[in-house]
Amino acid sequence: MFAVITAGGKQHIVREGQVLSVEKIDLEVGAPMTFEALLVASDDGATVKVGTPIVKDAKVTAIVSEHGRAEKVSIIKYKPKTRYRRNVGHRQPWTKITIQSIA
Repeated sequence: MFAVITAGGKQHIVREGQVLSVEKIDLEVGAPMTFEALLVASDDGATVKVGTPIVKDAKVTAIVSEHGRAEKVSIIKYKPKTRYRRNVGHRQPWTKITIQSIA
């Protein structure tokens, strides 16, 4: 069984029991969540349902495992002959979720 979900503006192929890192979701650790807008769903691998644009009456349930932040990415701007230098860092927040079931 697999499904294609949308989380944080990105599409992910998920299976039951899979641990997935997605964009930050504002839920507490251990909180359940559902994805109801599935793009593709498969029950047994032989029958595949493709949504137009979503599959009706299908959902994926998941549990929030942990939150964190990615490693720092340095953004450096420099313009010659003008005494302009700028150094900024960014750390993208993420959430790990565990897929419980696909229905």
